Amino acid sequence: MPKTIFRKSFTQPPPIPEQGIAAAVALLRGGRLHRYDTGAGELSAAAQLEREFARWQGRDYCLACASGGYALHIGLRALGVKDGDAVLANAWTLAPVPGAIVAAGGAPVLVEIDARYHVDLSDLRAKAEASGARVLVLSLMRGHIPDMDALIAVCDELGLLVLEDCAHTMGASWDGKKSGNFGTLAAFSLQSYKHINCGEGGLLVGDDADAMARAVLLSGAYMLYERHGAAPQPRVFADLAPQCANLSGRMDNLRATLAIAQLPRLRENCRRWNALYNELHRAIRTIAGLSIPERDAREGFVGSSIQFTAAGMAVAAIPDFVAACSRRGVELKWFGAARPKGYTSRYDSWAYLRPQHLPRTLAVLEKTLDMRIPLTFDATDCGVIAQILREESVAFVGEHRRSGAKR
Repeated sequence: MPKTIFRKSFTQPPPIPEQGIAAAVALLRGGRLHRYDTGAGELSAAAQLEREFARWQGRDYCLACASGGYALHIGLRALGVKDGDAVLANAWTLAPVPGAIVAAGGAPVLVEIDARYHVDLSDLRAKAEASGARVLVLSLMRGHIPDMDALIAVCDELGLLVLEDCAHTMGASWDGKKSGNFGTLAAFSLQSYKHINCGEGGLLVGDDADAMARAVLLSGAYMLYERHGAAPQPRVFADLAPQCANLSGRMDNLRATLAIAQLPRLRENCRRWNALYNELHRAIRTIAGLSIPERDAREGFVGSSIQFTAAGMAVAAIPDFVAACSRRGVELKWFGAARPKGYTSRYDSWAYLRPQHLPRTLAVLEKTLDMRIPLTFDATDCGVIAQILREESVAFVGEHRRSGAKR
Protein backbone atom coordinates (compact mmCIF):
# COMPACT_ATOMS: atom_id res chain seq x y z
CA MET A 1 0.00 0.00 0.00
CA PRO A 2 1.43 3.46 -0.94
CA LYS A 3 2.44 5.63 1.97
CA THR A 4 0.38 8.75 2.73
CA ILE A 5 2.03 11.97 1.56
CA PHE A 6 1.15 15.27 3.26
CA ARG A 7 0.64 17.93 0.59
CA LYS A 8 0.21 21.24 2.43
CA SER A 9 3.01 23.76 2.93
CA PHE A 10 4.50 24.32 6.39
CA THR A 11 5.46 27.87 5.40
CA GLN A 12 2.12 29.08 4.00
CA PRO A 13 0.64 31.91 6.09
CA PRO A 14 -3.05 32.80 5.90
CA PRO A 15 -4.08 35.59 3.51
CA ILE A 16 -4.06 39.24 4.52
CA PRO A 17 -7.61 40.33 5.51
CA GLU A 18 -9.54 41.94 2.66
CA GLN A 19 -9.83 45.26 4.49
CA GLY A 20 -6.03 45.31 4.80
CA ILE A 21 -5.64 44.68 1.08
CA ALA A 22 -8.10 47.48 0.26
CA ALA A 23 -6.34 49.88 2.65
CA ALA A 24 -2.95 48.97 1.15
CA VAL A 25 -4.22 49.63 -2.38
CA ALA A 26 -5.60 53.00 -1.32
CA LEU A 27 -2.26 53.86 0.28
CA LEU A 28 -0.38 52.87 -2.88
CA ARG A 29 -2.67 55.04 -4.98
CA GLY A 30 -1.93 57.98 -2.69
CA GLY A 31 1.82 57.30 -2.74
CA ARG A 32 2.52 58.37 0.84
CA LEU A 33 4.51 55.36 2.00
CA HIS A 34 6.99 57.17 4.25
CA ARG A 35 5.78 57.36 7.83
CA TYR A 36 6.46 61.11 8.14
CA ASP A 37 4.78 62.06 4.85
CA THR A 38 1.62 63.46 6.44
CA GLY A 39 -0.44 66.59 6.10
CA ALA A 40 -1.57 68.84 8.94
CA GLY A 41 -3.57 66.86 11.49
CA GLU A 42 -3.04 63.53 9.71
CA LEU A 43 -2.01 60.35 11.52
CA SER A 44 0.20 58.04 9.47
CA ALA A 45 -0.50 54.32 9.38
CA ALA A 46 2.77 53.70 11.27
CA ALA A 47 1.68 56.08 14.03
CA GLN A 48 -1.78 54.50 14.11
CA LEU A 49 -0.21 51.03 14.51
CA GLU A 50 1.94 52.28 17.38
CA ARG A 51 -1.10 53.73 19.11
CA GLU A 52 -3.25 50.62 18.62
CA PHE A 53 -0.56 48.12 19.60
CA ALA A 54 0.40 50.08 22.74
CA ARG A 55 -3.26 49.99 23.76
CA TRP A 56 -3.59 46.28 22.89
CA GLN A 57 -0.39 45.34 24.72
CA GLY A 58 -1.09 47.56 27.72
CA ARG A 59 2.17 49.52 27.65
CA ASP A 60 2.70 53.27 27.57
CA TYR A 61 4.84 53.50 24.44
CA CYS A 62 5.32 51.66 21.16
CA LEU A 63 7.73 52.17 18.26
CA ALA A 64 7.21 50.61 14.81
CA CYS A 65 10.50 49.41 13.27
CA ALA A 66 11.80 47.78 10.12
CA SER A 67 12.22 44.35 11.74
CA GLY A 68 12.12 42.53 15.05
CA GLY A 69 15.91 42.22 15.02
CA TYR A 70 16.24 45.97 14.51
CA ALA A 71 13.84 46.58 17.42
CA LEU A 72 16.15 44.47 19.62
CA HIS A 73 19.20 46.35 18.33
CA ILE A 74 17.95 49.84 19.13
CA GLY A 75 16.30 48.56 22.31
CA LEU A 76 19.75 47.54 23.54
CA ARG A 77 21.22 50.91 22.60
CA ALA A 78 18.29 52.66 24.31
CA LEU A 79 19.09 50.71 27.48
CA GLY A 80 22.62 52.08 27.40
CA VAL A 81 24.62 49.20 25.92
CA LYS A 82 28.00 50.48 24.74
CA ASP A 83 30.85 48.97 22.72
CA GLY A 84 32.33 45.97 24.48
CA ASP A 85 29.60 45.63 27.11
CA ALA A 86 28.70 42.07 28.07
CA VAL A 87 25.06 41.28 27.27
CA LEU A 88 23.39 38.10 28.52
CA ALA A 89 21.12 35.96 26.33
CA ASN A 90 19.82 32.42 26.51
CA ALA A 91 21.89 29.99 24.46
CA TRP A 92 18.91 28.62 22.51
CA THR A 93 17.71 31.37 20.25
CA LEU A 94 17.82 32.40 16.59
CA ALA A 95 20.65 34.26 14.87
CA PRO A 96 19.00 37.74 14.93
CA VAL A 97 19.36 37.85 18.73
CA PRO A 98 23.15 37.62 18.96
CA GLY A 99 23.19 39.68 15.77
CA ALA A 100 21.31 42.50 17.49
CA ILE A 101 23.70 42.38 20.46
CA VAL A 102 26.72 42.60 18.17
CA ALA A 103 25.09 45.41 16.14
CA ALA A 104 24.67 47.39 19.36
CA GLY A 105 28.36 46.89 20.14
CA GLY A 106 27.76 44.30 22.85
CA ALA A 107 29.52 41.02 23.55
CA PRO A 108 27.02 38.14 23.87
CA VAL A 109 27.38 36.01 26.99
CA LEU A 110 25.22 32.92 26.56
CA VAL A 111 23.27 31.29 29.37
CA GLU A 112 22.42 27.58 29.63
CA ILE A 113 18.86 26.34 29.12
CA ASP A 114 17.09 23.53 30.96
CA ALA A 115 15.19 20.54 29.59
CA ARG A 116 12.04 22.66 29.11
CA TYR A 117 13.89 25.21 26.94
CA HIS A 118 13.97 27.87 29.68
CA VAL A 119 16.87 29.97 30.95
CA ASP A 120 18.75 28.16 33.72
CA LEU A 121 18.54 30.63 36.61
CA SER A 122 21.61 29.29 38.41
CA ASP A 123 23.72 29.76 35.27
CA LEU A 124 22.14 33.19 34.72
CA ARG A 125 23.26 34.24 38.17
CA ALA A 126 26.77 32.86 37.66
CA LYS A 127 27.20 34.45 34.20
CA ALA A 128 25.84 37.82 35.36
CA GLU A 129 28.21 37.97 38.31
CA ALA A 130 31.22 36.82 36.27
CA SER A 131 30.63 39.10 33.26
CA GLY A 132 29.35 42.26 34.94
CA ALA A 133 26.52 42.42 32.38
CA ARG A 134 23.73 44.92 33.01
CA VAL A 135 21.25 43.64 30.40
CA LEU A 136 19.57 40.31 29.67
CA VAL A 137 17.97 39.69 26.28
CA LEU A 138 15.36 37.10 27.26
CA SER A 139 14.62 35.19 24.09
CA LEU A 140 11.27 33.44 24.50
CA MET A 141 12.39 31.02 21.86
CA ARG A 142 9.61 29.19 20.03
CA GLY A 143 7.12 30.59 22.54
CA HIS A 144 8.46 28.86 25.67
CA ILE A 145 7.89 31.16 28.65
CA PRO A 146 9.82 30.45 31.89
CA ASP A 147 8.63 31.22 35.42
CA MET A 148 8.66 34.98 34.88
CA ASP A 149 8.11 35.78 38.56
CA ALA A 150 11.24 33.85 39.54
CA LEU A 151 13.27 35.18 36.61
CA ILE A 152 12.40 38.83 37.21
CA ALA A 153 13.14 38.41 40.93
CA VAL A 154 16.65 37.14 40.10
CA CYS A 155 17.19 39.96 37.58
CA ASP A 156 16.04 42.59 40.09
CA GLU A 157 18.39 41.15 42.69
CA LEU A 158 21.30 41.26 40.23
CA GLY A 159 20.40 44.69 38.87
CA LEU A 160 19.77 43.36 35.36
CA LEU A 161 17.59 45.22 32.88
CA VAL A 162 15.45 42.83 30.82
CA LEU A 163 14.74 43.21 27.11
CA GLU A 164 12.13 40.60 26.20
CA ASP A 165 12.40 39.04 22.75
CA CYS A 166 8.73 38.26 22.11
CA ALA A 167 9.06 37.25 18.47
CA HIS A 168 7.16 34.01 19.23
CA THR A 169 4.95 35.16 22.13
CA MET A 170 2.73 37.94 20.79
CA GLY A 171 -0.61 37.27 22.48
CA ALA A 172 0.90 34.90 25.06
CA SER A 173 1.03 35.40 28.84
CA TRP A 174 2.50 34.23 32.13
CA ASP A 175 0.02 33.82 34.99
CA GLY A 176 -2.42 36.16 33.25
CA LYS A 177 0.12 38.93 32.50
CA LYS A 178 0.96 39.49 28.83
CA SER A 179 4.33 38.43 27.54
CA GLY A 180 6.20 41.65 26.78
CA ASN A 181 5.02 43.38 29.96
CA PHE A 182 7.72 42.08 32.31
CA GLY A 183 10.94 43.68 31.08
CA THR A 184 11.96 47.31 30.79
CA LEU A 185 11.49 46.93 27.03
CA ALA A 186 10.10 44.21 24.77
CA ALA A 187 10.49 43.57 21.05
CA PHE A 188 8.02 41.83 18.73
CA SER A 189 8.47 40.58 15.17
CA LEU A 190 6.01 41.00 12.29
CA GLN A 191 7.91 38.70 9.92
CA SER A 192 5.87 36.37 7.71
CA TYR A 193 5.98 33.37 10.06
CA LYS A 194 5.07 35.35 13.18
CA HIS A 195 1.68 36.12 14.73
CA ILE A 196 1.15 39.22 12.58
CA ASN A 197 2.56 39.06 9.05
CA CYS A 198 3.95 42.14 7.29
CA GLY A 199 6.75 40.27 5.54
CA GLU A 200 9.20 42.13 7.79
CA GLY A 201 8.59 44.50 10.67
CA GLY A 202 9.06 44.97 14.38
CA LEU A 203 7.53 46.68 17.39
CA LEU A 204 9.37 47.90 20.51
CA VAL A 205 7.29 48.60 23.63
CA GLY A 206 7.98 49.89 27.12
CA ASP A 207 6.94 52.24 29.91
CA ASP A 208 10.32 53.97 30.47
CA ALA A 209 9.99 57.39 28.82
CA ASP A 210 13.73 58.07 28.49
CA ALA A 211 14.52 54.66 27.00
CA MET A 212 11.65 54.82 24.52
CA ALA A 213 12.49 58.40 23.51
CA ARG A 214 16.05 57.29 22.77
CA ALA A 215 14.69 54.39 20.72
CA VAL A 216 12.43 56.70 18.69
CA LEU A 217 15.39 58.97 17.91
CA LEU A 218 17.65 56.03 17.08
CA SER A 219 15.04 54.66 14.67
CA GLY A 220 15.49 57.76 12.52
CA ALA A 221 12.89 60.24 13.75
CA TYR A 222 14.88 63.33 12.72
CA MET A 223 13.00 65.99 14.73
CA LEU A 224 9.60 64.55 13.82
CA TYR A 225 9.02 62.52 16.98
CA GLU A 226 5.72 64.32 17.60
CA ARG A 227 4.31 62.41 14.61
CA HIS A 228 4.57 59.11 16.49
CA GLY A 229 1.40 57.54 17.80
CA ALA A 230 2.62 56.25 21.18
CA ALA A 231 5.81 58.13 22.05
CA PRO A 232 6.81 60.03 25.20
CA GLN A 233 5.94 63.70 25.56
CA PRO A 234 8.03 66.13 23.41
CA ARG A 235 9.77 67.56 26.50
CA VAL A 236 11.44 64.16 27.09
CA PHE A 237 13.20 64.45 23.71
CA ALA A 238 14.71 67.92 24.20
CA ASP A 239 18.01 66.93 25.82
CA LEU A 240 18.21 63.49 24.20
CA ALA A 241 17.89 64.52 20.55
CA PRO A 242 21.48 65.79 20.03
CA GLN A 243 22.92 62.65 21.69
CA CYS A 244 21.23 59.96 19.56
CA ALA A 245 22.44 58.85 16.14
CA ASN A 246 19.93 58.39 13.32
CA LEU A 247 20.08 54.65 12.52
CA SER A 248 17.23 54.72 9.98
CA GLY A 249 15.15 51.66 10.80
CA ARG A 250 11.63 53.06 10.63
CA MET A 251 8.59 51.08 9.57
CA ASP A 252 6.85 52.30 6.41
CA ASN A 253 3.13 52.93 6.11
CA LEU A 254 2.49 49.97 3.81
CA ARG A 255 3.62 47.37 6.32
CA ALA A 256 1.86 49.24 9.12
CA THR A 257 -1.38 49.15 7.11
CA LEU A 258 -1.14 45.36 6.79
CA ALA A 259 -0.47 44.98 10.53
CA ILE A 260 -3.40 47.19 11.56
CA ALA A 261 -5.79 44.94 9.64
CA GLN A 262 -4.50 41.82 11.43
CA LEU A 263 -4.38 43.08 15.00
CA PRO A 264 -8.15 42.64 15.66
CA ARG A 265 -7.82 38.97 14.63
CA LEU A 266 -4.86 38.20 16.87
CA ARG A 267 -6.80 36.86 19.85
CA GLU A 268 -8.88 34.50 17.69
CA ASN A 269 -5.78 33.38 15.76
CA CYS A 270 -4.04 32.53 19.04
CA ARG A 271 -7.04 30.38 19.98
CA ARG A 272 -6.89 28.60 16.61
CA TRP A 273 -3.14 27.98 16.94
CA ASN A 274 -3.63 26.42 20.35
CA ALA A 275 -6.41 24.16 19.08
CA LEU A 276 -4.05 22.81 16.40
CA TYR A 277 -1.17 22.56 18.88
CA ASN A 278 -3.33 20.56 21.29
CA GLU A 279 -4.28 18.11 18.52
CA LEU A 280 -0.63 17.50 17.70
CA HIS A 281 0.44 17.42 21.34
CA ARG A 282 -2.09 14.73 22.21
CA ALA A 283 -0.96 12.57 19.32
CA ILE A 284 2.82 13.05 19.51
CA ARG A 285 3.00 12.28 23.22
CA THR A 286 1.66 8.78 22.45
CA ILE A 287 4.36 8.02 19.84
CA ALA A 288 7.05 5.70 21.17
CA GLY A 289 10.47 7.35 21.13
CA LEU A 290 9.14 10.93 20.97
CA SER A 291 8.73 13.12 24.03
CA ILE A 292 7.27 16.59 24.67
CA PRO A 293 8.49 18.55 27.71
CA GLU A 294 5.69 19.49 30.12
CA ARG A 295 4.60 23.13 30.32
CA ASP A 296 3.67 25.01 33.47
CA ALA A 297 -0.09 25.59 33.90
CA ARG A 298 0.63 29.32 34.37
CA GLU A 299 2.11 29.57 30.86
CA GLY A 300 -0.47 30.98 28.48
CA PHE A 301 1.53 30.07 25.39
CA VAL A 302 0.60 30.47 21.72
CA GLY A 303 1.22 27.19 19.88
CA SER A 304 2.33 28.47 16.49
CA SER A 305 5.01 25.78 16.53
CA ILE A 306 5.67 22.58 18.47
CA GLN A 307 8.92 21.14 19.82
CA PHE A 308 9.60 17.57 20.86
CA THR A 309 12.61 15.38 21.49
CA ALA A 310 13.61 12.21 19.69
CA ALA A 311 14.36 10.70 23.09
CA GLY A 312 14.21 7.10 21.86
CA MET A 313 16.52 7.56 18.86
CA ALA A 314 20.27 7.60 18.53
CA VAL A 315 21.51 11.09 17.66
CA ALA A 316 23.11 9.72 14.49
CA ALA A 317 19.70 8.45 13.31
CA ILE A 318 17.86 11.77 13.66
CA PRO A 319 18.92 13.23 10.27
CA ASP A 320 17.58 10.10 8.55
CA PHE A 321 14.31 10.36 10.49
CA VAL A 322 13.96 14.02 9.48
CA ALA A 323 14.67 13.10 5.85
CA ALA A 324 12.15 10.25 5.92
CA CYS A 325 9.44 12.58 7.25
CA SER A 326 10.37 15.19 4.64
CA ARG A 327 9.90 12.68 1.82
CA ARG A 328 6.33 12.30 3.04
CA GLY A 329 5.75 16.06 3.23
CA VAL A 330 6.30 16.65 6.96
CA GLU A 331 8.94 19.34 7.53
CA LEU A 332 10.94 19.08 10.74
CA LYS A 333 13.85 21.25 11.83
CA TRP A 334 16.61 19.71 13.94
CA PHE A 335 18.57 21.85 16.38
CA GLY A 336 21.25 19.22 16.97
CA ALA A 337 22.99 19.66 13.63
CA ALA A 338 26.56 20.93 13.83
CA ARG A 339 26.05 23.18 10.77
CA PRO A 340 23.32 25.76 10.21
CA LYS A 341 20.51 24.90 7.81
CA GLY A 342 17.90 27.42 6.72
CA TYR A 343 16.57 29.27 9.74
CA THR A 344 17.95 26.65 12.12
CA SER A 345 21.30 27.27 13.76
CA ARG A 346 22.99 26.56 17.07
CA TYR A 347 25.10 28.91 19.18
CA ASP A 348 28.36 27.09 18.34
CA SER A 349 27.81 27.83 14.63
CA TRP A 350 28.00 31.61 15.21
CA ALA A 351 31.74 31.91 14.68
CA TYR A 352 31.73 35.68 15.23
CA LEU A 353 31.05 35.11 18.95
CA ARG A 354 33.69 34.41 21.58
CA PRO A 355 33.85 30.61 21.89
CA GLN A 356 31.56 29.40 24.66
CA HIS A 357 30.80 25.90 25.85
CA LEU A 358 27.32 25.11 27.14
CA PRO A 359 27.08 21.34 27.63
CA ARG A 360 23.57 21.32 29.12
CA THR A 361 22.20 23.30 26.19
CA LEU A 362 23.90 20.99 23.69
CA ALA A 363 22.46 17.95 25.48
CA VAL A 364 18.94 19.37 25.14
CA LEU A 365 19.29 20.52 21.53
CA GLU A 366 20.96 17.38 20.17
CA LYS A 367 17.58 15.62 20.11
CA THR A 368 15.23 18.62 19.74
CA LEU A 369 12.92 18.68 16.72
CA ASP A 370 10.84 21.68 15.74
CA MET A 371 7.75 21.96 13.54
CA ARG A 372 5.74 24.99 12.43
CA ILE A 373 1.94 24.92 12.77
CA PRO A 374 0.48 27.23 10.11
CA LEU A 375 -3.08 28.48 10.51
CA THR A 376 -3.71 27.07 7.04
CA PHE A 377 -3.77 23.58 8.67
CA ASP A 378 -6.83 21.97 10.26
CA ALA A 379 -7.49 19.14 12.73
CA THR A 380 -7.52 16.54 9.93
CA ASP A 381 -4.09 17.74 8.77
CA CYS A 382 -2.78 17.35 12.33
CA GLY A 383 -3.98 13.74 12.36
CA VAL A 384 -2.20 12.97 9.07
CA ILE A 385 1.03 14.60 10.29
CA ALA A 386 0.94 12.65 13.55
CA GLN A 387 0.34 9.38 11.70
CA ILE A 388 3.34 9.99 9.45
CA LEU A 389 5.53 10.77 12.48
CA ARG A 390 4.30 7.58 14.14
CA GLU A 391 4.96 5.39 11.11
CA GLU A 392 8.40 6.83 10.36
CA SER A 393 9.60 6.77 13.98
CA VAL A 394 9.14 3.00 14.31
CA ALA A 395 12.24 1.99 12.36
CA PHE A 396 14.52 4.51 14.03
CA VAL A 397 13.34 3.89 17.58
CA GLY A 398 13.52 0.12 17.00
CA GLU A 399 17.04 0.39 15.60
CA HIS A 400 18.15 2.40 18.65
CA ARG A 401 16.75 -0.26 20.97
CA ARG A 402 18.41 -3.08 19.04
CA SER A 403 21.76 -1.25 19.07
CA GLY A 404 21.43 -0.73 22.83
CA ALA A 405 20.63 -4.39 23.37
CA LYS A 406 23.76 -5.44 21.42
CA ARG A 407 25.95 -3.25 23.59
